[in-house]
Amino acid sequence: MNYEEKLNYLKNNLEESKEKKYKAEAALEQLNIQKNSLIEDIKKEGIEPDELENEIIKLKNEIEALFKEAENLIPRD
Repeated sequence: MNYEEKLNYLKNNLEESKEKKYKAEAALEQLNIQKNSLIEDIKKEGIEPDELENEIIKLKNEIEALFKEAENLIPRD
């Protein structure tokens, strides 16, 4: 490969890298927009995002307790 071919090869790789970078930046921006939207939705439900894991655990426990209560209300033969 001569110098001109090497230079063209490097230029092409640089352009491809730039395109990948721009696509990645655009994807990151969209993900940040989605993240912020989800955070706002969570806050509208009266839950702080930092407390989301605890809220999920609490709700799972409530669901399990309600299932147990429902099972106990079913008459046994």
